[in-house]
Amino acid sequence: MTLNAESHTGGHTWKSLPAAQQPDWPDQAALREVIAELESYPPLVFAGECDQLRDRLGAVARGEAFLLQGGDCAEAFDAIGADQIRNKLKTLLQMGAVLTYAGQVPVVKVGRIAGQYSKPRSKPTETRDGVTLPTYRGDSVNGFEFTEKARIPDPQRLKRMYQASASTLNLVRAFTTGGYADLRQVHAWNQDFVKSSPAGQRYEALAREIDRALNFMNACGVDPEEFKTVEFYSSHEALILDYESALTRTDSRTGELYDVSGHMVWIGERTRQLDGAHVEFAARIRNPVGVKLGPTTTPEEALSLIDRIDPNREPGRLTFITRMGADKIRDKLPDLVEKVTASGAQVAWICDPMHGNTFEAASGHKTRRFDDVLDEVKGFFEVHKGLGTHPGGIHMELTGDDVTECVGGGDEIFVDDLHQRYETACDPRLNRSQSLDLAFLVAEMYRDQ
Repeated sequence: MTLNAESHTGGHTWKSLPAAQQPDWPDQAALREVIAELESYPPLVFAGECDQLRDRLGAVARGEAFLLQGGDCAEAFDAIGADQIRNKLKTLLQMGAVLTYAGQVPVVKVGRIAGQYSKPRSKPTETRDGVTLPTYRGDSVNGFEFTEKARIPDPQRLKRMYQASASTLNLVRAFTTGGYADLRQVHAWNQDFVKSSPAGQRYEALAREIDRALNFMNACGVDPEEFKTVEFYSSHEALILDYESALTRTDSRTGELYDVSGHMVWIGERTRQLDGAHVEFAARIRNPVGVKLGPTTTPEEALSLIDRIDPNREPGRLTFITRMGADKIRDKLPDLVEKVTASGAQVAWICDPMHGNTFEAASGHKTRRFDDVLDEVKGFFEVHKGLGTHPGGIHMELTGDDVTECVGGGDEIFVDDLHQRYETACDPRLNRSQSLDLAFLVAEMYRDQ
């Protein structure tokens, strides 16, 4: 595999265009120093790995695989310990095992991990008790504490993001290739979940099926290497363009540009302007790219995004991640899918059932109802079944910890419970139990397709 440490010679064309959601860095000289230093750092991922993920997503776009993408709303510098990373990875592996078996389809596993340190915000400032400060934009930009010192954007944090991402990727690679991800072990975790879950009986039949399949292969002396390791990729929103551009390199094999901060990057609903800097940046790199599409997206905008980012109509190059809301998915999605499909483009269609279903509880906590999340996924599957197209996957905000941030689920969390373990830096996440509930339910939906 080629090591693409050679610094990039292009990829700055976005700088002449309007860039939404960028920090207001007070010290531009300090920013330039940090960017120059980042440009000298080695890649976090390799171009060959990005190509491999693009191939896997091509299978998703063709209806031959399913994408499971999940992780934190916003990663935090103080949450890169082995336990937090292992719990997140463990939850995604468990979900992947259920979906692989029930769907009888390969599951491409991609984490919102090792780079998800930046967040777009609806307002540039926040006011509390008459005090107005810059809004928190993620640990890559400023601090969560509501103090003037913490909230000043600090470019040194971009170097901390690189270091935290490198540490996280090192541990993920060790876990996924060192025996921790062995399918038999992952299945044993699922059995433990089934036993303790209020919905356990519903899932027990599926767990028994997996058992029988594994026992049969074992009796036949089949012990494939594929059971012992797992392919796992990293992704994040390409939001802070100075950082992403600094980590863009020219691949020595092909002369193409790759953003080596992660295997896959996506553009958010707030930054997908066709004449904007984020779309221009995405169009120049060879990584697989995602674009979030909200309920206001028109088919014409979707087709224009394809023309800009995927002009060669290459399966796996472009993933549309729809975030409509449970109340809009059935009305807004069909026209998009129908017209994009009619154009001949082969994009992967992924459902993000989190971002369109957020509301504020009486306690002031941002939260989501598990039933709304589930209903949006149901609507997504219904639309694709009606059109004869492929529901390509789900994109989740989740954690492996027992947080109380979303209400509902089999092991039900009530609105009054939110304060107990509300630990997110930004948006509410599903906890491990809710995530696995969802995986079993999505597996049932996939079987019914």
